Amino acid sequence: MTPERWEATNRYTRDLFGPDDDHLAGLAADAADAGLPEIAVSHDVGRLIRILTMMTPAKLAVEVGTLGGYSGTWIARGLAPDGRLITIEAEEKHANFARDHFDAAGFADQVEVRHGPGIEVLSKLADEVGEASVDVGFVDANKDDYPTYFQLMKPLIKPGGLFIADNVLGSGNRWIDDLSHPQIAATDEMTRAVVADPNFDAVVLSVREGVLVARRHT
Repeated sequence: MTPERWEATNRYTRDLFGPDDDHLAGLAADAADAGLPEIAVSHDVGRLIRILTMMTPAKLAVEVGTLGGYSGTWIARGLAPDGRLITIEAEEKHANFARDHFDAAGFADQVEVRHGPGIEVLSKLADEVGEASVDVGFVDANKDDYPTYFQLMKPLIKPGGLFIADNVLGSGNRWIDDLSHPQIAATDEMTRAVVADPNFDAVVLSVREGVLVARRHT
């Protein structure tokens, strides 16, 4: 598997599942115009997250790393009619942009954007929603904090629920074969912690830059 073949494979899957619909394409364009970094998940990863969400009761989802609301939109589309998403964003500008987007998309009653550091907000969430209450936890934020995100998210996931993390094989020019990079090392540490946890069954899918999917069984 050469870098060129990897890119060709990813291009094939992106083309196979088609471009974004008008709403998501407009969101991506508006986010770029607003100066948000173009680091949202690709639409094939978004489609995967939606399908995974739909495979749970989808009553409550928690996301760390809202950015402009692209991945959150895919999660929201997979929620049950009475389901809700709490999405956490450290940057106030990004959080405000995402709130406006979710409202315009008709998700105002289902999606709550919380502004603040992921670790800080997650630390308080257990007292609010209770342990074993979350159907889907999705992480796509500061890679240095991935191990802590999992430790904080773990007690929130209910049996049968999912923990999902993006960029577990790499991010940009950094790849999993370079464990000397702090962010790659942190991602690897989290992945190994999930795999070693007796309460979870996990797999890494080679989609885009790697997606970890773990199901809590006890």
